[in-house]
Order: sequence, then C-alpha cells, then structure tokens
Amino acid sequence: MINKLKNLGPGLLFAGAAIGVSHLVQSTRAGADFGLGLLWALLLIHLVKYPFFQFGPRYATATGESLLDGYKKLGKGVLVAYFIVSLATMFTIQTAVTIVTAGIASSLFGGVIGIKIWTIIILAICLSLLIIGKYKLLDNLMKIIIITLTISTIVAVIMAVVNNHNPLSFKQILPENSIEIAFLIAFMGWMPAPLDVAVWQSLWSIEKNKDTNHYHTKSAIFDFNIGYAGTIILGVCFVLLGTLVMFYSGETFSDSASVFSSQLINMYTVNLGNWAYIIIGIAAFTTMFSTTLTTLDASPRAMAKTTQLLFKKSLKLNYSFWIALLSIGTIAIFLFLASEMGLLIKIATILSFITAPFYAIISYQLICSKHTPKAWHPSKKMHFLSWFGIAFLIGFSIWYLSTL
Repeated sequence: MINKLKNLGPGLLFAGAAIGVSHLVQSTRAGADFGLGLLWALLLIHLVKYPFFQFGPRYATATGESLLDGYKKLGKGVLVAYFIVSLATMFTIQTAVTIVTAGIASSLFGGVIGIKIWTIIILAICLSLLIIGKYKLLDNLMKIIIITLTISTIVAVIMAVVNNHNPLSFKQILPENSIEIAFLIAFMGWMPAPLDVAVWQSLWSIEKNKDTNHYHTKSAIFDFNIGYAGTIILGVCFVLLGTLVMFYSGETFSDSASVFSSQLINMYTVNLGNWAYIIIGIAAFTTMFSTTLTTLDASPRAMAKTTQLLFKKSLKLNYSFWIALLSIGTIAIFLFLASEMGLLIKIATILSFITAPFYAIISYQLICSKHTPKAWHPSKKMHFLSWFGIAFLIGFSIWYLSTL
C-alpha cells in the first residue's frame, strides 16, 4: 500500500486537470440554479465516462506506449481525426480555464492588476514552470494542490451545512427548456473532464514510469481510481456549496470573470468568516492555476506526439512549438472575448461533449484489440459499462443537437 501511495502521480494530475472549471464554475452554478436537483447528472456522467478515462493509463502501462500510438495502429485516419478535433478545441479550452484563473487572481489581489495583464502573467509563469520543471514539477506540485483543495472545500461544506437554516430538497430535476438543456450539456460536457484527457493521462503515465520504473498497470489503475474518486467527492461538495449559499439567496452568477470570481470566493468566506478570505482565495486560485498548468502542458505534449506520428520528421512541430502556439492563441482569443467568460465555457464544454462519442469508441476499440495484451482487456462488467457509455454519449449528443 505504501508503494502504491508513493506511485500516485498521473491520477492526481487527472484530478488537477479535472477539478477546475467543471467544479468551481459549473458545479457551483448547478447548485445555485437547481439546488441538489442535478446530482443525478453529476453521478451518472462519472459512471458513463469512467471506463474511457481508465483505458488511458491501462493501455499506456500495459503496452509502454500512449493512446496516440494505439490510435495510429487503428488507422491513420483515426489519428488525423484526433488531430482535427484537438486543434478545434484546445484553444477554447485553454482560454476558458485561463480566464477563470486570471479572474480569481484579479479578485484576490483587489483588482489592482486587470484580468488581461493577469492572463499574460499566468501564462508566462506556467511556461516558465513547464520549461524548467517539466513533468517532475507537475507530479510533485499536484499532491500539495489536491490536499489543500480537498481540506478547504470539505471544511467549507461542513460550515455551510452547520450554518444552513433552509430545508434541503433532494428531488432530482430533468431540465426542460432550451436554456436549461444547454446548461445540462455544458455541465456534463466537462464533468469531470473532456474525454481526451485520457490521452493526456496515457502520456503522463509513460513519463511517470520513466521516473520510477515501478509504475505498472495495477498501480496505474489504483492511482487513477484515487484521482477519479476525488473528482466525484469534490464535485458533490461544490454542488452543495452552490445550493447552500446561492440557491436561496436569489443571487445569480455573473458571466464577468472578475465579478464571478468575487462571488465564488465570497461563497466560501460567508460560511468560514472573513478571516478565511485569503486562505480560500489562494486555494481557489491554486486549483485553477493547476488546471491551467496541466492543460498547457498536456495539449502541446499530445499535439507534438500526434504530429510526430503523422509526419515522422516533425522537429519543427515539437512540444516547444505547440506550447508557444497555444499560449499565443489563448491570449488572442481572450482579447476578443474577455467579457464573455460564460460563453467561452459553454463553447468549450459543449464541444467536449459532442466529441465524446468519438473518443469513447476509438478508445474502447483499441483496448479490446490485438494491440492490447489480453491480460488487460476489459472485464465483462467493463464491456457492459463501455457499451452503455457509448450509447449514452451518442444518444445524449443527438438529443442536444435536436434542441438547437
């Protein structure tokens, strides 16, 4: 057990990437607008996506190669499709997480520095950390971040429950009008994360094994399960906080990054007291900073690997090229949509949801193929859960598209 705990890494990186906008923004907004009525959606989408996320570290540690290598074995067209989908979503996703991080930083420091400047500062810091510290820094930093976030969030929930004087309803709600359905899609689209994060985790798993040589399939699945359980628990916590603090207040979350960030931090301090403003503010900022950092590392890492596999000689399209392009693209998009944080998040999450069936199908096909050792093929339960998940993701995407 001690060795398993020492081997924790990519699973916590997954949690760090996942526990960001989907939790701080979407889960609290779900609680504020629907109370506990969307808990069913949170739990269901975790169940539906579980096998496809788990296939990432399972395949990587069983074969010694990333999911991207496996996608190429399924056919070059699969890898080309991944490249196109990733290119279409990576800038919007990075912008969405960065703008929330910048908004929290601006709120935390009293608005002395504007969000635009904070965006540039945050991206510059992330670039420096990734160039200097690389994977090992991500691995070590995430353990501190997850512990800090977990403790502060659970304490906030306990205090909110103690101070609550309103009845809690566990009646579950199925959104009906187009606005509510759009939010439900956005909520589930990034909960706990987009499915392409499985590709990222397969790359992180390979890096982890380079560092330790002891990160094998069983320990990788254990690591992933720890991180995944954390995303579920904290997701429920944020829905509870949104319900307890915002649902009965009549206040709604703003689409402005700075205003929303102030509301978010105040949500904690109302329950913990003014003394906790800085502590909770730092915890919220650290959470979003970790998401910004992990996505800024993972997307370029995945795109560099993809171009290497597609074009073989791709020295110019390496990690440095993609991370620079992503940083420049993020700033460019942000400058045009600075006041539309809500719109950015909706675009990114909806894109993630409607592309989820693609990732689910190809990952399931790969893990069941001859390219994966038979010892690590899915069990009967995982086969059933995968079929259910694919059918659900396709059906839900069709339902959403039909409402547009």
